[in-house]
Amino acid sequence: MRRGPRFVVALAALCVAALLVSCGSSASPAAPGTATASGALIVNGAGTLAAPFEQVIAAFKERNPGVTVQSRFAGSVELIRGITELNTPVDVLGVADYSLIPAKMFGAAGGRRFATWYVGFASNRITFAYTDRSKGAAGLTPDNWYRVLAQPGVRIGRSNPDTDPSGYQVLQMLALAQAYYRAPDLAAGVLANSPPATLVGTETQLLPALQSGQIDYLGIYRSDALQHRLRFIDLPPQVDLSDPAQAATYGTVSTPTSSGAQTGKPIVYALTVPSDAPNAALGERFVAFVLSPAGQQIMRDNGFTVLSPPVAGGRVPPSLQPMTTPAALPGG
Repeated sequence: MRRGPRFVVALAALCVAALLVSCGSSASPAAPGTATASGALIVNGAGTLAAPFEQVIAAFKERNPGVTVQSRFAGSVELIRGITELNTPVDVLGVADYSLIPAKMFGAAGGRRFATWYVGFASNRITFAYTDRSKGAAGLTPDNWYRVLAQPGVRIGRSNPDTDPSGYQVLQMLALAQAYYRAPDLAAGVLANSPPATLVGTETQLLPALQSGQIDYLGIYRSDALQHRLRFIDLPPQVDLSDPAQAATYGTVSTPTSSGAQTGKPIVYALTVPSDAPNAALGERFVAFVLSPAGQQIMRDNGFTVLSPPVAGGRVPPSLQPMTTPAALPGG
Protein backbone atom coordinates (compact mmCIF):
# COMPACT_ATOMS: atom_id res chain seq x y z
CA MET A 1 0.00 0.00 0.00
CA ARG A 2 2.91 2.32 -0.56
CA ARG A 3 3.76 4.53 -3.47
CA GLY A 4 6.42 7.03 -4.31
CA PRO A 5 6.18 10.77 -3.55
CA ARG A 6 4.66 13.09 -6.09
CA PHE A 7 5.48 16.56 -4.77
CA VAL A 8 8.41 17.54 -7.00
CA VAL A 9 6.53 16.57 -10.17
CA ALA A 10 4.06 19.43 -9.92
CA LEU A 11 5.84 22.44 -8.44
CA ALA A 12 5.13 24.45 -11.58
CA ALA A 13 1.41 23.88 -11.07
CA LEU A 14 1.59 26.14 -8.04
CA CYS A 15 1.86 29.11 -10.38
CA VAL A 16 -1.71 28.60 -11.58
CA ALA A 17 -3.24 27.14 -8.43
CA ALA A 18 -3.03 28.14 -4.80
CA LEU A 19 0.76 27.80 -4.70
CA LEU A 20 2.47 30.25 -7.05
CA VAL A 21 6.13 29.36 -7.12
CA SER A 22 8.68 31.00 -9.37
CA CYS A 23 10.58 27.88 -10.39
CA GLY A 24 13.81 28.98 -11.97
CA SER A 25 17.12 27.23 -11.82
CA SER A 26 19.12 28.03 -8.72
CA ALA A 27 22.80 28.40 -8.19
CA SER A 28 24.70 25.53 -6.66
CA PRO A 29 24.00 25.47 -2.90
CA ALA A 30 26.43 27.61 -1.01
CA ALA A 31 28.54 25.57 1.35
CA PRO A 32 27.78 26.18 5.03
CA GLY A 33 31.31 27.53 5.29
CA THR A 34 34.82 26.19 5.10
CA ALA A 35 35.80 27.28 8.62
CA THR A 36 34.16 25.36 11.43
CA ALA A 37 31.63 27.13 13.61
CA SER A 38 31.39 27.18 17.38
CA GLY A 39 28.89 28.25 19.99
CA ALA A 40 25.52 27.20 21.39
CA LEU A 41 22.59 26.49 19.06
CA ILE A 42 18.93 26.06 20.05
CA VAL A 43 16.85 24.06 17.55
CA ASN A 44 13.07 23.62 17.89
CA GLY A 45 11.19 21.45 15.43
CA ALA A 46 7.89 19.75 14.70
CA GLY A 47 7.53 16.32 16.26
CA THR A 48 7.78 14.61 12.89
CA LEU A 49 11.19 16.28 12.33
CA ALA A 50 12.70 14.65 15.41
CA ALA A 51 14.26 11.62 13.69
CA PRO A 52 15.79 13.40 10.67
CA PHE A 53 16.89 16.43 12.67
CA GLU A 54 18.67 14.28 15.24
CA GLN A 55 20.71 12.95 12.32
CA VAL A 56 21.14 16.42 10.82
CA ILE A 57 22.32 17.76 14.18
CA ALA A 58 24.82 14.91 14.55
CA ALA A 59 26.20 15.53 11.05
CA PHE A 60 26.33 19.29 11.66
CA LYS A 61 28.22 18.80 14.94
CA GLU A 62 30.63 16.39 13.28
CA ARG A 63 31.53 19.15 10.82
CA ASN A 64 31.51 21.77 13.58
CA PRO A 65 32.81 20.11 16.76
CA GLY A 66 32.81 23.41 18.61
CA VAL A 67 29.00 23.65 18.44
CA THR A 68 26.69 22.48 21.22
CA VAL A 69 23.03 21.92 20.32
CA GLN A 70 19.94 22.00 22.50
CA SER A 71 16.90 20.61 20.68
CA ARG A 72 13.20 20.28 21.37
CA PHE A 73 10.46 18.69 19.25
CA ALA A 74 6.74 19.30 19.74
CA GLY A 75 3.64 20.53 17.92
CA SER A 76 4.49 23.37 15.53
CA VAL A 77 1.79 25.69 16.89
CA GLU A 78 2.96 25.03 20.44
CA LEU A 79 6.56 25.87 19.51
CA ILE A 80 5.55 29.14 17.85
CA ARG A 81 3.52 30.12 20.91
CA GLY A 82 6.62 29.54 23.00
CA ILE A 83 8.44 32.13 20.92
CA THR A 84 5.65 34.67 20.49
CA GLU A 85 3.98 34.42 23.91
CA LEU A 86 6.69 33.17 26.28
CA ASN A 87 9.78 34.71 24.66
CA THR A 88 11.45 31.30 24.47
CA PRO A 89 14.93 31.66 22.96
CA VAL A 90 15.22 29.72 19.69
CA ASP A 91 17.87 29.91 16.97
CA VAL A 92 16.21 27.63 14.38
CA LEU A 93 12.53 26.79 14.08
CA GLY A 94 11.19 24.02 11.84
CA VAL A 95 7.42 23.65 11.34
CA ALA A 96 5.19 21.16 9.53
CA ASP A 97 3.10 23.93 7.91
CA TYR A 98 5.01 26.83 6.36
CA SER A 99 1.98 29.14 6.57
CA LEU A 100 2.23 29.27 10.36
CA ILE A 101 5.38 31.37 10.14
CA PRO A 102 3.98 34.34 8.17
CA ALA A 103 0.58 34.05 9.85
CA LYS A 104 1.82 33.96 13.44
CA MET A 105 5.33 35.41 13.36
CA PHE A 106 5.51 38.14 10.70
CA GLY A 107 3.24 40.39 12.77
CA ALA A 108 0.30 42.60 11.89
CA ALA A 109 0.66 46.28 10.98
CA GLY A 110 2.55 47.89 13.85
CA GLY A 111 2.90 44.55 15.63
CA ARG A 112 6.06 42.83 16.75
CA ARG A 113 7.77 40.73 14.07
CA PHE A 114 9.08 37.46 15.45
CA ALA A 115 10.38 36.37 12.03
CA THR A 116 10.82 37.97 8.61
CA TRP A 117 11.38 34.96 6.32
CA TYR A 118 10.94 31.24 5.87
CA VAL A 119 12.28 28.54 3.57
CA GLY A 120 10.03 25.65 2.50
CA PHE A 121 12.36 22.66 2.21
CA ALA A 122 10.37 19.39 2.33
CA SER A 123 6.92 17.90 1.85
CA ASN A 124 4.98 14.94 3.19
CA ARG A 125 1.68 13.04 3.00
CA ILE A 126 -0.95 12.77 5.73
CA THR A 127 -2.31 9.26 6.28
CA PHE A 128 -3.36 6.71 8.88
CA ALA A 129 -0.66 4.29 10.03
CA TYR A 130 -1.47 0.87 11.46
CA THR A 131 -0.04 -2.57 12.22
CA ASP A 132 -0.99 -6.12 11.24
CA ARG A 133 -2.89 -6.52 14.50
CA SER A 134 -4.95 -3.36 14.13
CA LYS A 135 -8.67 -4.08 14.20
CA GLY A 136 -9.91 -4.59 10.63
CA ALA A 137 -6.41 -4.46 9.10
CA ALA A 138 -6.76 -7.84 7.36
CA GLY A 139 -9.68 -6.61 5.26
CA LEU A 140 -8.59 -3.01 4.74
CA THR A 141 -8.27 -1.77 1.14
CA PRO A 142 -7.75 1.65 -0.51
CA ASP A 143 -11.49 1.67 -1.24
CA ASN A 144 -12.96 0.66 2.12
CA TRP A 145 -10.50 2.11 4.65
CA TYR A 146 -12.91 4.70 6.00
CA ARG A 147 -15.55 2.05 6.63
CA VAL A 148 -12.99 -0.06 8.50
CA LEU A 149 -11.92 2.88 10.64
CA ALA A 150 -15.57 3.64 11.49
CA GLN A 151 -16.30 0.12 12.76
CA PRO A 152 -17.35 -0.17 16.42
CA GLY A 153 -14.45 -0.80 18.74
CA VAL A 154 -11.74 0.68 16.52
CA ARG A 155 -9.40 3.00 18.43
CA ILE A 156 -7.90 5.92 16.51
CA GLY A 157 -5.21 8.31 17.71
CA ARG A 158 -4.51 11.80 16.39
CA SER A 159 -3.02 15.09 17.52
CA ASN A 160 -4.72 18.24 18.72
CA PRO A 161 -5.46 20.65 15.84
CA ASP A 162 -4.94 23.55 18.25
CA THR A 163 -1.28 22.63 18.80
CA ASP A 164 -0.16 20.57 15.83
CA PRO A 165 -0.55 20.82 12.03
CA SER A 166 -1.13 17.09 11.62
CA GLY A 167 -4.17 17.53 13.86
CA TYR A 168 -5.90 19.89 11.47
CA GLN A 169 -4.46 18.17 8.41
CA VAL A 170 -6.12 14.90 9.44
CA LEU A 171 -9.44 16.75 9.67
CA GLN A 172 -8.83 18.36 6.26
CA MET A 173 -7.99 14.98 4.80
CA LEU A 174 -11.23 13.49 6.14
CA ALA A 175 -13.23 16.39 4.69
CA LEU A 176 -11.55 15.90 1.31
CA ALA A 177 -12.16 12.14 1.48
CA GLN A 178 -15.81 12.75 2.23
CA ALA A 179 -16.17 14.58 -1.09
CA TYR A 180 -13.84 12.29 -3.03
CA TYR A 181 -15.65 9.07 -2.03
CA ARG A 182 -19.07 10.76 -2.03
CA ALA A 183 -19.63 9.53 1.51
CA PRO A 184 -21.31 12.36 3.46
CA ASP A 185 -20.92 10.63 6.85
CA LEU A 186 -17.29 9.60 6.35
CA ALA A 187 -15.65 12.13 8.68
CA ALA A 188 -18.20 11.72 11.45
CA GLY A 189 -17.90 7.94 11.32
CA VAL A 190 -14.11 7.96 11.62
CA LEU A 191 -14.00 10.70 14.25
CA ALA A 192 -16.50 8.83 16.42
CA ASN A 193 -13.61 6.46 17.16
CA SER A 194 -11.27 9.33 18.00
CA PRO A 195 -12.98 11.49 20.64
CA PRO A 196 -11.47 14.88 21.52
CA ALA A 197 -10.60 13.63 25.00
CA THR A 198 -7.96 11.35 23.49
CA LEU A 199 -6.08 14.04 21.55
CA VAL A 200 -2.35 14.58 22.21
CA GLY A 201 0.05 17.46 21.60
CA THR A 202 1.78 15.86 18.63
CA GLU A 203 1.02 12.60 16.84
CA THR A 204 4.48 11.10 17.40
CA GLN A 205 3.63 10.79 21.11
CA LEU A 206 1.21 7.99 20.15
CA LEU A 207 3.65 5.84 18.17
CA PRO A 208 4.33 3.56 21.18
CA ALA A 209 0.57 3.18 21.72
CA LEU A 210 0.12 2.08 18.11
CA GLN A 211 3.06 -0.29 18.17
CA SER A 212 1.88 -1.90 21.42
CA GLY A 213 -1.71 -2.29 20.22
CA GLN A 214 -3.31 0.25 22.58
CA ILE A 215 -4.70 2.02 19.52
CA ASP A 216 -5.43 0.59 16.07
CA TYR A 217 -4.82 3.53 13.74
CA LEU A 218 -2.90 6.77 14.03
CA GLY A 219 -3.34 9.95 11.99
CA ILE A 220 0.25 10.73 11.05
CA TYR A 221 2.67 11.54 8.25
CA ARG A 222 3.95 9.04 5.73
CA SER A 223 7.53 9.77 6.81
CA ASP A 224 6.81 8.57 10.35
CA ALA A 225 5.19 5.39 9.06
CA LEU A 226 8.26 4.66 6.94
CA GLN A 227 10.71 5.45 9.73
CA HIS A 228 8.94 3.08 12.14
CA ARG A 229 8.18 0.38 9.55
CA LEU A 230 4.43 0.75 9.97
CA ARG A 231 1.78 0.03 7.40
CA PHE A 232 -0.17 3.01 6.13
CA ILE A 233 -3.27 3.68 4.05
CA ASP A 234 -2.52 4.52 0.44
CA LEU A 235 -4.67 7.62 0.06
CA PRO A 236 -5.18 9.25 -3.36
CA PRO A 237 -3.49 12.60 -4.08
CA GLN A 238 -6.87 14.33 -4.09
CA VAL A 239 -7.05 13.54 -0.37
CA ASP A 240 -3.57 13.26 1.22
CA LEU A 241 -2.46 16.94 0.91
CA SER A 242 0.75 15.98 -0.91
CA ASP A 243 0.19 17.15 -4.48
CA PRO A 244 0.59 20.81 -5.57
CA ALA A 245 -1.54 20.05 -8.63
CA GLN A 246 -4.45 19.50 -6.22
CA ALA A 247 -3.96 22.82 -4.39
CA ALA A 248 -7.28 24.24 -5.57
CA THR A 249 -9.11 21.13 -4.34
CA TYR A 250 -7.35 21.26 -0.97
CA GLY A 251 -8.33 24.89 -0.62
CA THR A 252 -12.03 23.98 -0.60
CA VAL A 253 -11.80 22.69 2.99
CA SER A 254 -11.17 24.63 6.17
CA THR A 255 -10.70 23.47 9.75
CA PRO A 256 -11.43 25.64 12.81
CA THR A 257 -8.74 25.86 15.49
CA SER A 258 -8.37 27.94 18.63
CA SER A 259 -6.13 30.39 16.74
CA GLY A 260 -8.24 30.66 13.60
CA ALA A 261 -9.41 28.64 10.63
CA GLN A 262 -6.83 26.60 8.72
CA THR A 263 -7.46 26.24 5.00
CA GLY A 264 -6.27 23.08 3.26
CA LYS A 265 -3.03 23.33 1.28
CA PRO A 266 -0.19 21.06 0.14
CA ILE A 267 2.03 20.09 3.05
CA VAL A 268 5.27 22.08 3.04
CA TYR A 269 7.73 22.07 5.95
CA ALA A 270 9.57 25.31 6.59
CA LEU A 271 12.54 26.69 8.50
CA THR A 272 13.25 30.14 9.89
CA VAL A 273 15.60 31.89 12.28
CA PRO A 274 13.48 33.99 14.68
CA SER A 275 14.20 37.71 14.80
CA ASP A 276 15.35 37.50 18.44
CA ALA A 277 17.48 34.38 17.98
CA PRO A 278 20.39 34.39 20.48
CA ASN A 279 22.75 33.09 17.77
CA ALA A 280 21.24 34.04 14.42
CA ALA A 281 24.46 33.55 12.45
CA LEU A 282 24.84 29.98 13.68
CA GLY A 283 21.12 29.42 13.05
CA GLU A 284 21.53 30.49 9.42
CA ARG A 285 24.50 28.17 9.10
CA PHE A 286 22.40 25.27 10.39
CA VAL A 287 19.58 26.09 7.95
CA ALA A 288 22.15 26.15 5.14
CA PHE A 289 23.27 22.67 6.16
CA VAL A 290 19.69 21.37 6.12
CA LEU A 291 19.35 22.74 2.58
CA SER A 292 22.69 21.30 1.46
CA PRO A 293 22.95 17.98 -0.42
CA ALA A 294 23.95 16.22 2.81
CA GLY A 295 20.97 17.62 4.70
CA GLN A 296 18.57 16.90 1.85
CA GLN A 297 19.75 13.29 1.68
CA ILE A 298 19.03 12.83 5.38
CA MET A 299 15.51 14.11 4.81
CA ARG A 300 15.01 11.73 1.86
CA ASP A 301 16.33 8.80 3.89
CA ASN A 302 13.68 9.56 6.50
CA GLY A 303 10.74 9.43 4.09
CA PHE A 304 10.39 13.10 3.15
CA THR A 305 10.25 14.61 -0.33
CA VAL A 306 12.73 17.46 -0.59
CA LEU A 307 11.87 20.62 -2.50
CA SER A 308 14.56 21.25 -5.07
CA PRO A 309 15.24 24.10 -5.00
CA PRO A 310 13.79 25.10 -1.63
CA VAL A 311 11.22 27.89 -1.83
CA ALA A 312 11.70 31.16 0.02
CA GLY A 313 9.23 33.65 1.44
CA GLY A 314 9.93 37.03 3.02
CA ARG A 315 13.37 38.63 3.38
CA VAL A 316 15.64 35.60 3.21
CA PRO A 317 19.20 36.28 4.47
CA PRO A 318 21.83 36.80 1.75
CA SER A 319 23.68 33.66 2.86
CA LEU A 320 20.64 31.51 1.96
CA GLN A 321 19.47 33.26 -1.20
CA PRO A 322 21.71 31.26 -3.59
CA MET A 323 20.18 28.04 -2.24
CA THR A 324 16.53 29.02 -2.70
CA THR A 325 14.03 30.34 -5.22
CA PRO A 326 11.48 33.07 -4.35
CA ALA A 327 7.94 31.88 -3.72
CA ALA A 328 4.51 33.38 -3.16
CA LEU A 329 2.74 30.74 -1.09
CA PRO A 330 -0.81 31.23 0.26
CA GLY A 331 -0.65 33.35 3.39
CA GLY A 332 3.07 33.94 2.92
